[in-house]
Amino acid sequence: MPRRNYLMMITVVMALSMVASLPQSGLAVSDAFKNNIYDPGHLKPIDSKLKVSVGQLAPDFTLKAVSGDKITLSQFRSKKNVVLSFVPAAWTPVCSDQWPGYNIVKDMFDGYDATLLGITVDNIPTLFSWTNQMGRLWFPVLADFYPHGKVAQTYGLLRSDGVTERALVIIDKKGIIRYIDVHDINERPALEVLMQALENSNKTAFCF
Repeated sequence: MPRRNYLMMITVVMALSMVASLPQSGLAVSDAFKNNIYDPGHLKPIDSKLKVSVGQLAPDFTLKAVSGDKITLSQFRSKKNVVLSFVPAAWTPVCSDQWPGYNIVKDMFDGYDATLLGITVDNIPTLFSWTNQMGRLWFPVLADFYPHGKVAQTYGLLRSDGVTERALVIIDKKGIIRYIDVHDINERPALEVLMQALENSNKTAFCF
């Protein structure tokens, strides 16, 4: 096993040990603002039809970030691998645990030369308030608010109630989709699965 992969595996194990005790839909990370968290209850696991597939060029988009910057997917072309993290809505339990968890493994994203873009259909003021309460995130949080859910709809990830699926999409430096996980909306995707997918995606990209 290459030394870098070994070190990354150790990092994953340590990160998982920190989050293993968190219930999938619990409020452990978000205890500081748990009284503001809205619990939508158990939802239909998947409520959309995917419009993109592994191996195709990822549809480009430009969205406004909480920071005020405008982020365009293609600006990372030839520079970074990109992980798109679509989450349903601000101020909900699983989402409020999922994104802070990515802070724990930032060095692994760096190791795979990858950046993360968080996307929801909420507006900027809502996302500003939510992420401030959540704590500092290292990645841009983008508002797919107007036209409502346009990016999510383009990818086939907009649910019938107007929120997005809980989904992860890995895009390589050539702009090609290498991995898609449209996850059960009620559960938090496992960190180790995402890290393994990033490693596999890198291997696949090098084959071209």
